[in-house]
Amino acid sequence: MDNLLKVALAQIAPVWLDKAATLQKIETTINEAASENAELIVFGEALLPGYPFWLALTDGAAWDLKVNKEIHAHYTRNSIQIEAGELDGICTLAKTHKIAIYLGIMERAKNRGGHSIYCSLVYIDASGEIKSVHRKLQPTYDERLTWAPGDGNGLQVHPLKQFTVGGLNCWENWMPLPRAALYGQGENLHIAVWPGNENNTKDITRFIARESRSYVISVSSLMKKTDFPENTPHIDTILEKSPDVLGNGGSCIAGPDGEWIIPPVLHKEGLIYETLDFNRVYEEHQNFDPVGHYARPDVTKLSVNRERQSTVEFRD
Repeated sequence: MDNLLKVALAQIAPVWLDKAATLQKIETTINEAASENAELIVFGEALLPGYPFWLALTDGAAWDLKVNKEIHAHYTRNSIQIEAGELDGICTLAKTHKIAIYLGIMERAKNRGGHSIYCSLVYIDASGEIKSVHRKLQPTYDERLTWAPGDGNGLQVHPLKQFTVGGLNCWENWMPLPRAALYGQGENLHIAVWPGNENNTKDITRFIARESRSYVISVSSLMKKTDFPENTPHIDTILEKSPDVLGNGGSCIAGPDGEWIIPPVLHKEGLIYETLDFNRVYEEHQNFDPVGHYARPDVTKLSVNRERQSTVEFRD
């Protein structure tokens, strides 16, 4: 039935800062979800190849510190350049299995020189085409030491059966105006991706659902001290101050009434499945619609710049 959508929440740990091994794990997870007839699979923020946990463990803000430079270089080398075809295998799987994918990556953007990295949320549709790459607008706190700020180009939504899907990275979900930009395009299935912590998902997931009268899927990764690979640069320094658990998960789903369908799942690696019924979206919009009958565009209106930003423009 076109109004029903089976979704899979991939709460997994990366093979931290190992691009090739993490790609393989992602592909295995997609195959598993497809074997259960999932039509959409969502992975956590920066999963490929991992969140920059070292910044809080190595005096990350210290100026010109060699340890941070060397780990950053390793991080950049293991980030993804989409233009080089590094997501082609995942796109092929999406097409083969007719499954849509939201994937959090570290993007080494060619159109910004190829040296800075962006926390990007990639949407691949069920035909295997990359439809949007949303670069996180504002890296949070110590993330700014290794991630560059993005732009509005990825503030886009996409049709998926009767649903309209869109997504944001981590604390972007707390930014009212990017949320409004997605609502205004008809979003009714909101994807929120996180590095992995119940503290991030337990409140905002239900809030967005209640505000937008949409389904909200929050997907977090996992990370334990034992997940740091031994070949990581300066691994001894990282392990010295690392807590036992850096990401406890917290993946969850809230319905359009703001109530839990699946409350936050902790410390459990694997796929979480649910089937969503689009009809509930219309039911909950009966009494509130933030961009429709409960909006006053004659009084307040949002302007959005979706131009992909670049330092240079060539005219040959």
